[in-house]
Amino acid sequence: MRNTKKVAFSMVKSKPSLLNRKWTILDRRSAGGVLFLHFLSLLAPFHCNWPAFWVAFALYFITGLFGVTLSYHRNLAHKSFKLPKWFEYLFAYLGVQAFQGDPIDWVSTHRYHHQFVDTDRDPHSPLDGFWFSHLAWMFDAYTLTKKVCPKNVQDFEERSTKRKRFRNVLVGYVKYGRPNNVEDLQKQGFYRFLRKTYILHPTALAIVLYATGGLPFVVWGMGVRLVWVLHITFFVNSACHIWGYRLWDTNDLSKNNWVIGLLAFGEGWHNNHHAFEYSARHGYEWWEFDLTWCVILFLQALGLATNVKLPSARHQQKLALNPKTSR
Repeated sequence: MRNTKKVAFSMVKSKPSLLNRKWTILDRRSAGGVLFLHFLSLLAPFHCNWPAFWVAFALYFITGLFGVTLSYHRNLAHKSFKLPKWFEYLFAYLGVQAFQGDPIDWVSTHRYHHQFVDTDRDPHSPLDGFWFSHLAWMFDAYTLTKKVCPKNVQDFEERSTKRKRFRNVLVGYVKYGRPNNVEDLQKQGFYRFLRKTYILHPTALAIVLYATGGLPFVVWGMGVRLVWVLHITFFVNSACHIWGYRLWDTNDLSKNNWVIGLLAFGEGWHNNHHAFEYSARHGYEWWEFDLTWCVILFLQALGLATNVKLPSARHQQKLALNPKTSR
């Protein structure tokens, strides 16, 4: 068995400072959006009321649980189960409201993560340091493009040299070029539409919130809620590859982290996920509460979720570090 703890700390490489490199248009746009949300959330103590709090709490579940973990991650990225198209599109639209990118870009990056997990080509590898895997990877479009879409690097460099601007200012991707691992989504007009109009949708929600409850609804429903959901997702990329326990021999640094497991609706059982990435279920022990799996079971009982994938007993036995773990 690989000594992952030793590997994690012995292979960390120093990245160039964010301030000591050239920032692309995509870098500045990504950083500007994230910084704006953090500054907006700082207004929370001055615009606080119970209705605003409950709006943020409800949107945390709606966009985080249904949008990111159920739709973007388990349904679209890993195809762990199938939904009727209208239901699939509804949940994907909720994911857009989590401000983590359009479905095509999010799913592409995540599939690359699994393909190159904890290597030099991993989009957000912890081998490049905690803060890089947590957040800074989003602000280095050139390196990200070079890692996962090397064929697009020359075009990227030519655009940067000639200072060509991206024609569509409404997109929200963090790497340049057409990804080659999401053809299933790119073939569908709905996902192409979300990609081209991405920024409009969170903006529309902000307008609705302002019209409904004024500035407190915007501060809490957009600022506080999005910062909370973003960092919980980021901790899956960073903390869950550094701190926690392991049940399965996955030959990577993935860990099960109970704090992130609870806050991210089951996504923190990350070693389980990397062992059986196709599985609709992430929590296997009795204490590994997986709310997303509970929702999938409910949808399955209603006949809405079909082809629900789970690991076989043989597959579990093959990867179990402790024979008692497999069922």
